[in-house]
Amino acid sequence: MTGVAPTTMLDPALLAGIGDLELLARTVVDGFLHGAHRSSRAGLSVDFAEHRAYQPGDDLRRIDWRVYGRTDRFYLKTYEAETNADVRIALDVSASMGFQSGPLSKFGWARAMLASLAWLAKRQGDRVGYIPLGRDASAIVPPSTRHLPLVLQALSRAEPEGEIALGAALERVAELKGRAGMLVVASDCYDRPEAIQHGVAALEARGHDVMLLHVIDPAERDLPYEGSETFADLETAHRVALKPQEIRAGYLEAFGAHGDALAERVGGTGAEYLRVYGDEPLDRALRAWLEHRRRPERGR
Repeated sequence: MTGVAPTTMLDPALLAGIGDLELLARTVVDGFLHGAHRSSRAGLSVDFAEHRAYQPGDDLRRIDWRVYGRTDRFYLKTYEAETNADVRIALDVSASMGFQSGPLSKFGWARAMLASLAWLAKRQGDRVGYIPLGRDASAIVPPSTRHLPLVLQALSRAEPEGEIALGAALERVAELKGRAGMLVVASDCYDRPEAIQHGVAALEARGHDVMLLHVIDPAERDLPYEGSETFADLETAHRVALKPQEIRAGYLEAFGAHGDALAERVGGTGAEYLRVYGDEPLDRALRAWLEHRRRPERGR
């Protein structure tokens, strides 16, 4: 990866060529952190702890100039990782997640994102676990500081197949035993917004701090097709012939309304909703998670 810009390391086109999920997660996190350290928000993932005296070679940007004004001495702010949390990642493994119009399918993008997030959480000392949405409980990995390899293995074995109702699946997750913590859900959200709201609300009622990543393929966002096309439902195999140019305006309006309803309903529960696209780098979602993690009311 020598000579590759940090932002390029987060690009789906590059990630599609990395077959090893552990290597992919490490590549993404290293690129993200390198980019963050070069930005003005380098302290995003850590909290201020104390001052220490300046030593030759220290980063001058970390000097506390207000302390210098009072003492005429150079002191640096030091930081410590935030209190360790239980971080569970939940992946929608339904067949619709396998849809792909670019270098990565929705499933591939979501899996890369969650693997990277698990790697970043472990790097911060969090306890990491995994929940597949749409599979039996035997595939669940409980949160632990030692379970990152198990989480990555489970993600590597997962395949998109079958049907799930996301709202009901989240309600089942809320019934699981265990300490409340942070839960990041990656799904294409093909369910009624009110059903998803009920599922998220059940999780929040259990004390979980929920972040829902709504994963969207660029073709779902734009409907770029022309001429006559036959569309198939990946979960039911139902097929229908359509002329996209005749339905595009109505489709885009309905698709946007669905996302707006999700944002309003999920946000109303106290959880965070983030729309993400399969053709955009992963750094936006990683940064949103770090900001979400800093919320003082988050679960522990």
